[in-house]
Amino acid sequence: MFVEKAIRHDSKPEFYRELADQLKALLDGEHDWIANAANTSALIYQMLPDLNWAGFYFLQRQDELVLGPFQGKPACVRIAVGRGVCGAAVESARSILVEDVHAFPGHIACDAASRSELVVPLFRDGKVFGVIDLDSPLCGRFDGDDQAGIEALAAIYAASSEANGYGAGRGGVTPS
Repeated sequence: MFVEKAIRHDSKPEFYRELADQLKALLDGEHDWIANAANTSALIYQMLPDLNWAGFYFLQRQDELVLGPFQGKPACVRIAVGRGVCGAAVESARSILVEDVHAFPGHIACDAASRSELVVPLFRDGKVFGVIDLDSPLCGRFDGDDQAGIEALAAIYAASSEANGYGAGRGGVTPS
């Protein structure tokens, strides 16, 4: 049974290990990809300081991401693969950490208050099927420890939703 608890902030790696344990407990036994995305974004938004948006975008076609469950202000609904930070993360099949979004060519400003962004791809069978996207109003909010921690959470989410088969018949982008 899931019980949210405060996490010590002794170190970021320890914080993310404890957050991963909470996410595993939260998603345990549930395989619906929408429910799991909703709870994952809520947990991240609740537990990580200095965020103004946390959520998912999913590939609906080879060339387009569509907004999924999230926490924060209303967001852009559709993002072309290769466009903005989310689209670039799908195209490259790698996480992208942006210290200052105003310096990222082609950044899509869904919320003008966002200053930094971290986007982590979601993988199934070696193909990208979506991303976790985090925005912060603070420039330089995210670092390598955040990237590694969110990558671990993305893997937990992807594994928890496998039985429900998100991505079946929807393709995905194969890393090059």
